[in-house]
Amino acid sequence: MTELASLLATLFIDPVQISGGGRLLMLLPLAASVGVVYKTIRCDRVRDIPLASLVLWVTIVLGMLAVGVILLIAYQILR
Repeated sequence: MTELASLLATLFIDPVQISGGGRLLMLLPLAASVGVVYKTIRCDRVRDIPLASLVLWVTIVLGMLAVGVILLIAYQILR
């Protein structure tokens, strides 16, 4: 157990470097987990959860990409 605690402490002191593409890929499981949890709470029937979660996941990912593109364009204009 002490080795695991030491490893976790090391990750807080010296975090893993994630490149630009890796940061974008980290959005995918985060959006999926948010979609599944939200739709699990909101759907009346269990059989509706997978499709509703998938639709919400796509909506979140496309929305975040659109926000990123808009912010990049605004940055380029104001720079």
